[in-house]
Amino acid sequence: MIDSFVRAAGLIGLPRSIGEIYGLLYCSADPMNFEQIVERLGICRGSVSQGLKTLRQIGAVQSHYLPGVRKDHYVPELSMERLVRGFLKDQFSPHLEFSQQRLAAIGDQVAAIADAPQRDHAAARLNTLNAWQGRIRKLLPVVLTVLSGVQAFSKEEPPADIISG
Repeated sequence: MIDSFVRAAGLIGLPRSIGEIYGLLYCSADPMNFEQIVERLGICRGSVSQGLKTLRQIGAVQSHYLPGVRKDHYVPELSMERLVRGFLKDQFSPHLEFSQQRLAAIGDQVAAIADAPQRDHAAARLNTLNAWQGRIRKLLPVVLTVLSGVQAFSKEEPPADIISG
């Protein structure tokens, strides 16, 4: 089962160790501390430390208090909505913001191209990238709405392709 989380982490560009840590916590019936995670996974302390930091930052794990125990223990976030929101906020949104600034700067460079056919070609490609970015910005709220279980389409039944997909 942990391998599923390793693959999912890889799909979204996160290190293998992050998938291993989250998968281990997900499969564990009890909260685990840092040393237990290191021992169980057999990965270096630095990877576990960085992985837990990233997972806490995106809201995928939380510290769990155990009475009478001084060490921090960790549990996984089980809400798909919170996991996706955390990832989008901390990992995806900054890249989206940076790309918007970068596309504006590229637009200035494209406008300065002297050769008209080359400028037109570059401008067309830039327009496509800007359109893609606009679609992504419109899609994100829909994704979050679907993940939260809110029917954004109507008060009745959602479209059949959403139910079957």
